[in-house]
Amino acid sequence: MNAHPRPYYYLENFSVALNWLCGRYRDLLIAEEQKFVNDFSRLPIRSAALAVRMVMRKGDLFRTSKLAYLEIGCPKQAAVPLIELGWLDPHPAVSFTDLCRLLRKSEISSALGLGSAARSVRKADLAPLAGAAAAEIRPLQQWWPEAPDEFFRVTIAPLCERLRLMFFGNFAQTWSEFVLADLGIFRYERVCLDAGARAFQTREEIEQFNALYRCRELLHAAVPAPLEDVRAALPEPLTSGSWIEVKRAKLLFAIGQRYEKERDLSQALQIYRDCRHPEARIRTIRVLEKQQRFDAAAQLLSEVQNAPASELEVQLSGRIRRRLSRKLGINTAARTRKHEHGWTDLELQLPLPDPAQRVELAVSEHLSTPQVPVLYVENTLLNSLFGLLCWEAIFSPLPGAFFHAFHAGPADLLEGGFRERRAEQFAACFSQLEKGTYRDTILNTFERKQGIQSPFVAWNWLTRQQIELALQCIPAAHLYKCFERLLVDIRTNRSGLPDLIQLWPDEHRYRLIEVKGPGDRLQDNQIRWLSFCVAQDIPVCVCKVTWRAAL
Repeated sequence: MNAHPRPYYYLENFSVALNWLCGRYRDLLIAEEQKFVNDFSRLPIRSAALAVRMVMRKGDLFRTSKLAYLEIGCPKQAAVPLIELGWLDPHPAVSFTDLCRLLRKSEISSALGLGSAARSVRKADLAPLAGAAAAEIRPLQQWWPEAPDEFFRVTIAPLCERLRLMFFGNFAQTWSEFVLADLGIFRYERVCLDAGARAFQTREEIEQFNALYRCRELLHAAVPAPLEDVRAALPEPLTSGSWIEVKRAKLLFAIGQRYEKERDLSQALQIYRDCRHPEARIRTIRVLEKQQRFDAAAQLLSEVQNAPASELEVQLSGRIRRRLSRKLGINTAARTRKHEHGWTDLELQLPLPDPAQRVELAVSEHLSTPQVPVLYVENTLLNSLFGLLCWEAIFSPLPGAFFHAFHAGPADLLEGGFRERRAEQFAACFSQLEKGTYRDTILNTFERKQGIQSPFVAWNWLTRQQIELALQCIPAAHLYKCFERLLVDIRTNRSGLPDLIQLWPDEHRYRLIEVKGPGDRLQDNQIRWLSFCVAQDIPVCVCKVTWRAAL
């Protein structure tokens, strides 16, 4: 493998991030963070590089022989300044589980004197052979005095994790974003950033966000922490309008779901009632039903149906109403009589594919002809057309929307008020659908922005030819209606779109097709899109497939 043309590229990237944090957050950095930045800037280059290598890797415990980097050289020598600063613990106490993770089975056997008994046992099953020692925690030298290596524990890992959260303003992105962008694997839209643009405006927001991250890690660990520990780690809410409160509500809802799964309904009910998550009211009704508190459930259900917050609440509350009415002995036959769903059902019996393939692809191949192609697009086509038409609106450099160079979309994309803050820009985009200039805009954007990260555009899924075909067949009025629905609830409505689109280019018409194989049922978000299409006279059908065994 060829050496990187800049051997310390990762160190350069980390230094850029630290400088950015100092420039944006100098007034919010605490003494520990300021000292870290100052000390880091004075480190020898090999020591700084070793620190960054370890911070960017998973975990906080490392074996020195696994820290072999050509540009760093001997990791023990490079570690000396880091040990002096207290950033590395050179003699950490480690558990038997840590030993199993960092050492080979033969080494563990040698260290503990397990002998031939360990040969026929997997490393994961060595604990019984180790006896009482498997429960001990001690430095490597006490486990294995003849160990050829040392273990280092990175004590600055929590601090660096806090800096990462401050830089990116989300839980998902890591320092690898720099590397992926540096190698050209990910490309991001260049947005003109205000010099003061940052995710957090107060130290309280930083601390709450960091606490939410710790709480999330406890909840989603391989061995989840007890729920009382998770709740104890949950920070108190900030102002209801804070974007951080949206993340807190999501986490609180997940805690409620865990309580419900563990059948602790009283705790689940308490969580849901205090939660501002979009589905919290529906889950509250469901828990009340499980507790057989039908009157209380009916009262909250009436509140939801009188003032639904979303299409999802409308759909689910209608389903609950029928069930709850039966339990309360209310005759609702006249109101709940089943009506035709409105969309067309297409039934196909196809030969069982050999080799096996997705049912959507089988239907696409069966229906497609050179004159009437059928494309497997799922959620990609309409989302991509929207993203291409509205690119400038989506990436408008509004305050708080972008604050670093690695945004795939605006930070407020899924928050309330996203469209309202860009009302003028979206109006300009939508006006092109009325003027007839939208096709050129979509195709020009497809060429100019090719490969740049977007929350809507599926670059690897669609070709220019397919987009041209779709624009030739889908009326602007239909695009307008679908784009409007996307903007009403981006989080929910980006998914659930029909699997296929059938195109008649010569006739300038099309049909959306949702495919269901044997035993497959329509999902709630799919039903909502199908119902929307029927209401808006958008051609749509559900294709129900059965397999015909080969003779």
